[in-house]
Amino acid sequence: MSSKPHSSIIARPETSLLTAATLALAAFLAVPASFAQTNSQTGSAKTVQEKTPAAQPTAGQQPDLAQSYYHYMLAHEYEELATTSGRPEYATRAIEEYKLALNDDPSSKYLNSGLAELYFRTGHVRDSILAAQEQIKKDPNNLEAHKLLGNIYLRSLGDGQQGSPSDEMLKLAIGEYSKIVSLEPNNVEDRLLLGQLYSFAHDSAHAEEQFAAAKKIDPGSEDTALNMARLYTEQGDAKRAIQVLNDLPEEDKTGKTEFILGSTYDRLKDPKRAIEAYRKSLDLEPDNLDAERALAKALLNDNQLTPALQAYQDIASGDPSDPDAYLRISEIERRQGNYEEALTTLKKAKSLASDSLEISFNEGLLDDALGRYDDAAQIFEKLVADSEHTSGQYSDSEKSNRSLFLERLAIIYGEQNNTDKAIATYQKMAELGGEYVDHAYEAEVDTYRQAHDYDKATQVAREAVAKQPKSRAAKLMLAAQLADNGHVDEGVAMAKSLLNKTPADLEVYRQLANVYTRLRRWKEASEAIDQADQLSSGADDKLYIHFLRGTLFERQKLFTDAENEFRAALAIDPKNTMTLNYLGYMLADHDMKLDEALAMIQKAVELDPQNYAYLDSLGWAYFKLGKYNLAEEDLRKAVERNSTDATVHDHLGELYEKTGRLKLAASQWEESLNEYGHTVAADIDPGDVTKVQKRLDSARVRLAKEGSPLSPAAAKP
Repeated sequence: MSSKPHSSIIARPETSLLTAATLALAAFLAVPASFAQTNSQTGSAKTVQEKTPAAQPTAGQQPDLAQSYYHYMLAHEYEELATTSGRPEYATRAIEEYKLALNDDPSSKYLNSGLAELYFRTGHVRDSILAAQEQIKKDPNNLEAHKLLGNIYLRSLGDGQQGSPSDEMLKLAIGEYSKIVSLEPNNVEDRLLLGQLYSFAHDSAHAEEQFAAAKKIDPGSEDTALNMARLYTEQGDAKRAIQVLNDLPEEDKTGKTEFILGSTYDRLKDPKRAIEAYRKSLDLEPDNLDAERALAKALLNDNQLTPALQAYQDIASGDPSDPDAYLRISEIERRQGNYEEALTTLKKAKSLASDSLEISFNEGLLDDALGRYDDAAQIFEKLVADSEHTSGQYSDSEKSNRSLFLERLAIIYGEQNNTDKAIATYQKMAELGGEYVDHAYEAEVDTYRQAHDYDKATQVAREAVAKQPKSRAAKLMLAAQLADNGHVDEGVAMAKSLLNKTPADLEVYRQLANVYTRLRRWKEASEAIDQADQLSSGADDKLYIHFLRGTLFERQKLFTDAENEFRAALAIDPKNTMTLNYLGYMLADHDMKLDEALAMIQKAVELDPQNYAYLDSLGWAYFKLGKYNLAEEDLRKAVERNSTDATVHDHLGELYEKTGRLKLAASQWEESLNEYGHTVAADIDPGDVTKVQKRLDSARVRLAKEGSPLSPAAAKP
């Protein structure tokens, strides 16, 4: 026996491989098909031919099993060398040796299968297919040949254009696995694979049939349940997917099952059950960072800020290089009002992903929240510039991002009282086309209204209709503007002209309800809401009906009825910020259920911390509770964000008066009356104007008695 190193084996393969063949004789004796079987009693090798006659290569000629095995072992060794060295010539030699082995034993299924598989492993796919097909011609029920063909077709699915599956290969793979399933019908893995292929071919009925068969074979198979759940989810039946997963016995569920359950509940917007499933997934696989991330996200989506913060802090601790964890921590800190802490955390995220658009976006939000409007504007100006394409062509995701950047920049310009820049920014949004056009025009109208320039607001609404004559949204916006500006009949007629006895009438009746409520035409408003209610079907539609009725009752000072409607809306969506703020403010303004009112408004501010109206409501609730320091902080923020709202100035005036700063109070009431003087009648409750005037008159008298008159600049008639 040669004692030379392995390199000599490569130099003279025939000699060394023959030695290897001799040493591997025991393995040969165990080889299936026509090679050999071991006689356990005598220890001698008897050929299979002694029991079953082999196919004759030529008349009267017997297979040479020893020589066949010799070439097989050479083929095996060459194959190993090809694998370890990566040299293709060894693969070629392996194929040649397989052919020589088959010359000595042509009927061997084992050798035929081995050669076909070797062709496949060495990239000779066509030869592999032909070899397997040849075996199937000889034996249509050759399971190994069908599996090889199926495997080849399966691996070739990605050869279609642009990465899409090849229809022909998919059809061939389905054909082979259908045959495989018929040959071994109780094999769960085969059933699942065939079901997946059918699913890939969008043949849901046959896919479900195979998954059901697999489930019947093994009712506790997690793989089967996961495949069925995926199929139902693709069909849009998430509830059925959940049922399949929940039907699995608890002992058969793994962390993967619970994770998929959580993601499916997320699809259904059921954060409570999603959180429960993700927690179970983590219990089963404590080190699964994906499950922990999903749990943290679900907690954040459910507005459970404290546990979400803890979860993201755990993620950051486990993976300090994860910028998303720091980004979410910063977001939560911002929503909790801890702006400086949020900014510090965000800098950690930025150090890990300096080119992240989302991180830059959140940095701008933080600067805005801190009142650093110039810094915030600079960030969003850069985001807008970087997202601009000179061609004007954008993908859907690019449009979505750019619209967010433009909208936030326009809002900051509005906070800086720079109406012209805000309008120009919204006009850039309209250039994105489609749904962004209506949104841009609506925002322009709101911006002009906030600046009390109602004529320009109406002009923009008319322009929107002229440029989009088929847009119902534009016509309804113009109708509302006309009604507010004293052209009531024209506005109402325009809205009614859009009624056509279709489900689209829902939006028309909603707008009519708003118009009539603002005009204090209570009966007509109620009738419009009733009509809208009849056309409402989904939860969101019903929520808005309750909100409209609540607003109508509140404007009539029917506060109990209004509260009932607002609570009905919150029962549908407890996180609806519009309803939370409206009900919270109404209760606080009338000294009712102050603690609950505060909690509602706090929740609204958490969800939309830059909304000046919500900040004003929060400050007013604190004021009613006697927490004047907290009240002043939020009321001042509200005035900074919108200096044209008369109510905000009035509230800050009352706070100054209560804390002994009468001169500042009088100045705020003068600002309030000034803004009331420029506000459209539909936005004013005449009783509020009278109250502010009385407060100002009383303050002037008291200041005069104290010898502290208002400064000439501040003292306006």
